[in-house]
Amino acid sequence: MAGRAAEPQVIWARPERTGRGPRPAYTRADIAAAAVRIADAEGLDAVTMRRVAAELGCGTMSLYNYVPRKEDLHELMVDAVGGEHELWEPSGDWRADMLRVAHQTRALMHRHPWLPRLMSPVYGFSPNSLRHLEHCLACLDTLPGPYGTKLELIAMLNGIVTTYVTNELATAERTRSLPWSQEQEDAVRIAYLGGRIASGEYPRMAAAFAEDAGPIDLEAVFERALGRMLDGFEPRG
Repeated sequence: MAGRAAEPQVIWARPERTGRGPRPAYTRADIAAAAVRIADAEGLDAVTMRRVAAELGCGTMSLYNYVPRKEDLHELMVDAVGGEHELWEPSGDWRADMLRVAHQTRALMHRHPWLPRLMSPVYGFSPNSLRHLEHCLACLDTLPGPYGTKLELIAMLNGIVTTYVTNELATAERTRSLPWSQEQEDAVRIAYLGGRIASGEYPRMAAAFAEDAGPIDLEAVFERALGRMLDGFEPRG
């Protein structure tokens, strides 16, 4: 394909457009915005070079002069939505700032439900990703310890948020596909589970249900998961 490199390259180290011809008709921002619109409306699988080219009104082969691989297109998309991260003046309370980062990242993933599928260290070094990472490190200035530990904290935080949102999105998608209501589904499953627990075969599960048989507060679970992870990075006296 036109514009494809014979060796590995970082898209950000390449010129905006390769090949000869008139002045580029599109910027990377234009291309990323088109791909994000498609993914937001139709899902990540709908994002193809042909589909993005049609959205822009150009030929598919022409698009390869700007973006040599689909993986590069994904990287442009991750960077584009990464620009939505708010970068604030660190408060001096590293825990509060990291919790704020977590909630902001969760909201970002819900605005762009395809994003968790592309959460990879490979895409972590784009311009907006680097700005966000630098911001997170600045928020951790008041936490004693080496930068390696702080980077590990940020990675673990992102991992918790990504896993949690992935489960939220999968649950919502399954609910939409049900031919009956979620309440009906839950009632049938709870009745079945209650019967199995009452059989006496699962005494520890029975004890767990006896302690708390009410609905799970998923928001509280999210907060506890974040808090317990951050507890592990608290300085030891």
